[in-house]
Amino acid sequence: MSNDDAVSGDGPSIPRYKPYYYKLVAGKTYFWCTCGRSGSQPFCDGSHKGTAFEPVAYRAEAEAEVLFCGCKHTRSAPFCDGTHNNLSDSYGEDDPDSPANRDIPAALHRIEGRLHLNGRCFVARTAMLPVRTDSNVRWSTVISGATGARFQSQFYFEVARGESPAIHFGDGDTVLLVVAGRGTLEIGSRSFDLAADTGYYVRPGEDFSINNAADEPIRCYVSFCPSVGEPAEEPHFAESRNPYFDDVYPARSVAVGGTERHKMADRSFQLLVDKTLGAEQVTQFIGHIPLSKAPTHRHLYEEALIILSGEGCMWTEDLKGEVSAGDVIFLPAKQPHSLQATHPDGMVVAGVIYPGVNPDINF
Repeated sequence: MSNDDAVSGDGPSIPRYKPYYYKLVAGKTYFWCTCGRSGSQPFCDGSHKGTAFEPVAYRAEAEAEVLFCGCKHTRSAPFCDGTHNNLSDSYGEDDPDSPANRDIPAALHRIEGRLHLNGRCFVARTAMLPVRTDSNVRWSTVISGATGARFQSQFYFEVARGESPAIHFGDGDTVLLVVAGRGTLEIGSRSFDLAADTGYYVRPGEDFSINNAADEPIRCYVSFCPSVGEPAEEPHFAESRNPYFDDVYPARSVAVGGTERHKMADRSFQLLVDKTLGAEQVTQFIGHIPLSKAPTHRHLYEEALIILSGEGCMWTEDLKGEVSAGDVIFLPAKQPHSLQATHPDGMVVAGVIYPGVNPDINF
């Protein structure tokens, strides 16, 4: 699409929909093009002269990796906020049967339940991971520093009848996604109803325990950000729970369907744990992927994707791997990837990103 083709009324041209990845230099000022006509995207070259547009000056206070908006419709100028995803009716698709894609081989060998793709990306089959037991909790390590993560750890818990020991990870954010069972979540001195299809947030410095009064086990994925450090890289279980509860943020859960869904062309997602609960750098969401293969893209954040329903294929540079309900995909920051849903009803996924606040942004 040319710039002229992308002009709508008096609005800016759209040089491209995806943002521009850039490494900022501390102390330097950048002039972001707002008109879309510059030949030096994403920066101004003076092409706006004679129009109502003016560049946006941004001074970098520190070195950082950023995504400058490419569509020129962001509400967070000069950076991408995902608006480009809704400037088209379709999120975009890549043909899985193209000659190049047909030549990509499938990864076949799992190591301790993990199918390794390019970079540090892998697909963990929860049912195949090594299991440990503490009191009434059976748990497995899904993601950790030992498996290549830098910013988050994740564990799969099955809690039998009774109250679990007090659980603590460290000085960071803990996010839970309950996929089966009912009970209560005890955070410090407070108690919350616990139910399936709900995300929960435990703030830094707080302990929690899970109380199950039923015969059916409570099944949940527990993420900790930043990743649990050495040497243990595992949850800490204790007999007594620290009563500390951060009263500044009394709300700690969001049920699936309980808040607004965010549109991404023909896709959508719902935020569960985010800044509204007090989480500043970790975000949990749930989304639906229609029958399709997404174009290859990357994120600046580290991501864990839990496949809740459906089946498909995870693609990286020159490997691919089958995924199905119960699997967890780990994606390092900036890892090129594409997730394909092959079931007619698509795929439902739950994600945790860190550090990040908007799963709508990719490049």
